[in-house]
Amino acid sequence: MHTGLEYYQYVTQELSRPRYQEKLRLVRHGYKVHSQSDEDGMIAEIFKRIGSKNKTFVEFGVEHGIECNTLWLLMQGWSGLWIDGGAGNCKRIAKTHAHYMQEGQLKVENAFITKDNIDGLLQRHFAAPGADEVDLLSIDIDFNDYWVWQAIVSVKPRVVAIEYNASWPPPAAITVPYAPQGRWSGTSYFGASLGALAKLGASKGYALVGCCLAGTNAFFVRDDLVKNRFLKPGSAEEHYERPRYFLSHMPSGHKPAVGPLVTV
Repeated sequence: MHTGLEYYQYVTQELSRPRYQEKLRLVRHGYKVHSQSDEDGMIAEIFKRIGSKNKTFVEFGVEHGIECNTLWLLMQGWSGLWIDGGAGNCKRIAKTHAHYMQEGQLKVENAFITKDNIDGLLQRHFAAPGADEVDLLSIDIDFNDYWVWQAIVSVKPRVVAIEYNASWPPPAAITVPYAPQGRWSGTSYFGASLGALAKLGASKGYALVGCCLAGTNAFFVRDDLVKNRFLKPGSAEEHYERPRYFLSHMPSGHKPAVGPLVTV
């Protein structure tokens, strides 16, 4: 799939299948602005249904901050924290995103995330009364995602976006064992299955509400906000999307970039 037309034709064909005609199915609303595939549209639809409280986000693993789940939110006036383990990535963000950092919209921390340090990192930034209820938490660290989410107790996000391993379909509920220095090897051995994340989410008070068409990210909404706004049941079997990783490399026209914007 090398052209935008081929991408569009493929996605249109897939979404024309009966499975995707249910009005509450989240993946129908996907589109890409600065996300890896169609997560931007799904995030927008989630907050259209539940509303936002303070327009705040936390995201781990943003790399250069050009293709991630929260840049489009930042560009629309949201604020939040990015954490990345690459010192070079953080230095680059300090230049390319200088406007947002100077305006106080964006904080960037260079840290290699483990299950032992993540909650302390978050506590430093969200210690003020009421600050713990961030709107969106996005986790994409390519290996220990399950264990890191399990360890987070200091913030109570309304929505969680997290990478899953679509190579391991339901009903499998499996994850790689925790490895403090674990990193993705470029193979299919990484992270956790959707079934494992659905179980973890339920134990933390979150319902699975959808997955992106590429089969890379799953979306969870806090139980008290779900109501009748999303397709049920919130099971891995209902929402699983198979690996379509080629959709994460869709042609996007101009080379993506970021800079100051003016709201009119």
